[in-house]
Amino acid sequence: MSESVPKERLAPKIIQPDWPAPKRVRALVTTRQGGVSQAPFDSWNMGGHVQDDQDAVAQNRQLLNQFLPNNSQVCWLQQVHGVELIEATSENLQAQADASYSKASNQVCVIMTADCLPVLFCDLEGTQVAAAHAGWRGLADSVLLKTLSSFDQTENVIAWMGPAISKAHFEVGQEVKEAFADYPEAFVSSERQGYFLADLYAIARQQLLNAGIKAVYGGEFCSYEQEDLWFSYRRATHQKVDQSATGRMASCIWLESE
Repeated sequence: MSESVPKERLAPKIIQPDWPAPKRVRALVTTRQGGVSQAPFDSWNMGGHVQDDQDAVAQNRQLLNQFLPNNSQVCWLQQVHGVELIEATSENLQAQADASYSKASNQVCVIMTADCLPVLFCDLEGTQVAAAHAGWRGLADSVLLKTLSSFDQTENVIAWMGPAISKAHFEVGQEVKEAFADYPEAFVSSERQGYFLADLYAIARQQLLNAGIKAVYGGEFCSYEQEDLWFSYRRATHQKVDQSATGRMASCIWLESE
């Protein structure tokens, strides 16, 4: 397949978190720029569960390796909008979970998203990293707090929020608002009666603050608006594309060898 793909499509673009992580902590988020997938998964789709050609997904994941350590193991979770937390080990590289952590070198924690919020964590000593998949269901069920429980101490933990749908485009019903009754400031009424605009970033930030995490970075993206960079499940829906027919970004974090 790669022989028929223009070379410029094979040049992937990543975004690196802007946060004061220790040198040993490395992190990145893939974009939709680069890769080999055809529309509507164009082009650097990381999701193997979204009806994309599996050979294309395999090639796209292979392209990711150029940004990872040579001897790394990548933990591709089977995400189910839950709160299961696993350690990223060789036995758990395709586990069903929505969060992972690692204290070992070159074990890459990965979260795939296309509107949901990926949150990356590390301690300032550079001894542990973690990643969580925080859609509204995960946030409501405290997936971020579950992920924090993997750290021995949280006083020196920092967090970074990756690309997610912004408040301006995340219209939800009454049931979502009720699930976050403790965060009324994160909702405003939508133009449609009975609907609201929800701020996932604000909810996540407040949950982390309540848990004692005072250093939270990121949150300036919008997967819906920035179509050149990010896949968006809801944008695909509004464009009358099959809801499953959109790609996924990968938010990755790992510890380099000392």
